[in-house]
Amino acid sequence: MPTTCTASARPVVAVVGAGPAGLMAAEVLASGGASVDVYDAMPSAGRKLLMAGRGGLNITHAEPDEDFRSRYGARQSEIAPLLDAFGPAALREWVHKLGVTTFVGSSGRVFPTDMKAAPLLRAWLQRLRAAGVRFHVRHRCCGWMRTGDGTLQLAFSTAQGEQRLQVQAVVLALGGGSWARLGSDGKWFALLEQAGIELAPLRPANCGFEAAWSQHLRERFAGQPIKAVSASLLDANGVEHRRRGEFMLTATGVEGGLIYALSAVLRDTIEATGSATLNLDLLPEHDAARVLAEVGRARGARSLASHLQSRLHLKGAKVALLRECLAADAFADPARLAAGIKALPLRLLATRPLDEAISSAGGVCFAALDERLMLKKLPGVFCAGEMLDWEAPTGGYLLTACLASGHAAGRGVRAWLRN
Repeated sequence: MPTTCTASARPVVAVVGAGPAGLMAAEVLASGGASVDVYDAMPSAGRKLLMAGRGGLNITHAEPDEDFRSRYGARQSEIAPLLDAFGPAALREWVHKLGVTTFVGSSGRVFPTDMKAAPLLRAWLQRLRAAGVRFHVRHRCCGWMRTGDGTLQLAFSTAQGEQRLQVQAVVLALGGGSWARLGSDGKWFALLEQAGIELAPLRPANCGFEAAWSQHLRERFAGQPIKAVSASLLDANGVEHRRRGEFMLTATGVEGGLIYALSAVLRDTIEATGSATLNLDLLPEHDAARVLAEVGRARGARSLASHLQSRLHLKGAKVALLRECLAADAFADPARLAAGIKALPLRLLATRPLDEAISSAGGVCFAALDERLMLKKLPGVFCAGEMLDWEAPTGGYLLTACLASGHAAGRGVRAWLRN
């Protein structure tokens, strides 16, 4: 039989999802005097945060506010008010109060001094428990209903059967649709769709892309980095986008920092036109005239590969990519070869699957929410984190917005309960 928990004298609020957004909402609520229970379908809290921190937890970015907010693209106006209340500076101060020191890297990215996510999460959970927040793992939310007295009744699927909880408000922080094995499986989408909530389809963000590689490239160069290049492309509206960085060749295509930085426009261009052509400058430190002069020099008995390596330090995976994307007869024409080195057309055909992506775009539309992040059609139900319809590149922007939205949802619940 289902079990039911009833409200106490203090406002009872459930937070569904124990990722960064949910934990931040719980902290704000507990500090405001609410009785807070956090529920998660996984065996422990913060699993995606721990995974993201394996290579060094990128907390936020130290660039100017205007530049920082521009990283949210089409959702800049919706994310900006959240950052006004809890932006990068406030986030760093909050981290420091957890006893975790930070530093700014050469790229402007902000990291914990020890680069690790586990100590930060451990200190955070300890502080939440000390504030009275209760955690319930292996609890999957499977629905809710409004009761006669105006409260919400949540249903959870557990190993012990269905359990129900009666609350005054709930914060849904259920993640996006990527990394299902860590809890962000997007199963909440159907529940909100059935409730008539306006949703945007979940799509990959910060993801890899597929290319029609030859067997030779797949077998010989998959896993090889392409370093120090510049990339540009024209989107479906004819607007040019340009970034500099590095990426990796994979058996199916490309992935890595430079690709992630352009993933939104690449994805949208593919959806609009069927493919996207990324023009790669393999030697951005050399101007076109120098490249042409070096390519055109007499090479005597040397092979073209030896010549390119000697004159331009172009070798390995870059040369393999050059041969993959240029017609064979271009290598006999110095002008065409030099042009290819400076603007190599790499045609990308599709995104990799959503579950492989670092994050996802789409989710609950901001039009479905009021300024407190409460669903207009479901009073008392608030949303936060990656399940909202926004996206951002890697570099601390994802975590910052997740925490800022959790902070906003927590404040929103407090304001709603007061009223």
